[in-house]
Amino acid sequence: MHKLLDFLVRKRHWFLFVLLEIVSLMLVYRNNAYQRNIIFSSANVLTGHIASVSGFVTSYLNLHEINKELLERNGQLEMELLELQDHLDMMLADMVNFAGYAPDSVRQFPYSFILAEVVNNSVSHLSNYITVNKGRKDGIAPDMGVVSERGVVGIVSTVADHFSVIIPVLNPKSRLSCKVLGSSYFGSLSWNGRSTRYANLEELPRHVEFQKGDTIVTSGYSSVFPAGIIVGTVHDFEKQHDNNFFTLEVELVTDFQSLNNVRIIKNYNQEEQKRVEQEARRND
Repeated sequence: MHKLLDFLVRKRHWFLFVLLEIVSLMLVYRNNAYQRNIIFSSANVLTGHIASVSGFVTSYLNLHEINKELLERNGQLEMELLELQDHLDMMLADMVNFAGYAPDSVRQFPYSFILAEVVNNSVSHLSNYITVNKGRKDGIAPDMGVVSERGVVGIVSTVADHFSVIIPVLNPKSRLSCKVLGSSYFGSLSWNGRSTRYANLEELPRHVEFQKGDTIVTSGYSSVFPAGIIVGTVHDFEKQHDNNFFTLEVELVTDFQSLNNVRIIKNYNQEEQKRVEQEARRND
């Protein structure tokens, strides 16, 4: 308290100066219409600038939530598109079989998705991995497919309560069943280990028609990904040693170096499909 009083006494001239300045400004404001208008206009301009800056800061802080909502909506639209494509394929199959099409016979689309954020990512190693902030308690399980807003990312490998590790396409352990869009023939996609932009689609039959720039999508011949999710485009190709198959160099659509958010695909029929396939193998 003594130090505060000592400070006020030592700085009394400055306090008196500020007080007199405030009093003089008040007198000018009250007794002069011109100066009052100038001060009022300046105050409005200053208030406008402050409100503008405040609005910008608030909008910036809300971008994360807005981006999350957009990603979720984009994922929902993509799932609806895949569902419509699935129903269309069933309709075409029924027409070919002359069986007609009954709306009541349409099977339920078995896929949904869970949004997750990338918390760790590697792209410069031979075996790369991605960690996300969703785990077992969020409904994540091993062997679930993972996509970005642009295309395929990889497959869930290991799951804890709150985190999961993904084996991305940029890992030699990753093998995805893919095909050229519009074709029924499929091959196996694996990383070439050299560039984060390219992977190889191998064992594609020689009689498959394609050209550079064609789209590569998931085949749907597994319990991980639904058919039709984009993987990349044909960049180059070569014949394999026996000349019966092609190897395509695929330019990946997912930018793994700037990956921030992913969608983890849940297949409600996956366990049933696994059980019946394992039973078939045991009976061989």
